[in-house]
Formats: sequence, C-alpha cells, structure tokens
Amino acid sequence: MNNLMKNIQFSEPLNLTELISYQEGQVVSMTIAQIPAVSITLFSLDKGEGISTHITAGDAMVQVIDGEAEITIGEHVLTVKAGETVIMPSNIPHGLEAKQRFKMLLTVIKG
Repeated sequence: MNNLMKNIQFSEPLNLTELISYQEGQVVSMTIAQIPAVSITLFSLDKGEGISTHITAGDAMVQVIDGEAEITIGEHVLTVKAGETVIMPSNIPHGLEAKQRFKMLLTVIKG
C-alpha cells in the first residue's frame, strides 16, 4: 500500500506538539503530506524566528498548537496563540514571526 502521508505513525493517537522539536535559533519543518493539491506540514519556530512574506497559489490554514506568533496577511496583523486557527487566502502576501516559541500545523489547499 502506498500511503499519502509520511513521517507519522498510522492507526494510533498522536500529540502533534510532540512530533516536532524546537531548535535554538531555527525554523524546523516536517512534511506530513505533499501532493499537487494539498500539503500538510508541521513547523516549530524558536522565539524571534519567522517565515518571510510570500504568496501562495492555495489557501493556507494555520492551526496553532503551541506558543504565540504574529501573522501578517496583506496589511492585516494578527496575534495568534495555541488553540487558534487562521485562514490565509491565496494570492495575498503573508508571513509570520514567533513572539515566543511557536508550533503550527500548516495545511495548504490548491485548486
């Protein structure tokens, strides 16, 4: 069987915050799924680290699983924390900065 998801255990409960570690001064990512229409990636960012402003061809959903970050979508700036979710629409510049150590599950859906 050819699984579409990778780097995770199947058929058992998972704690997403435990699947990826913080690294001092770094952004760490772990791809869970990557196909033309969908990507799912776990990220951890040390305090002060970020993902520079960019544009994607798909809608992106950030599910915050630990910490706090500032997300910029166009001219709109949001502070998000664990338990919150933000949708970033396609073709709008967006980026983020970890205000404290920060973990997220990022899902991007392309048409």
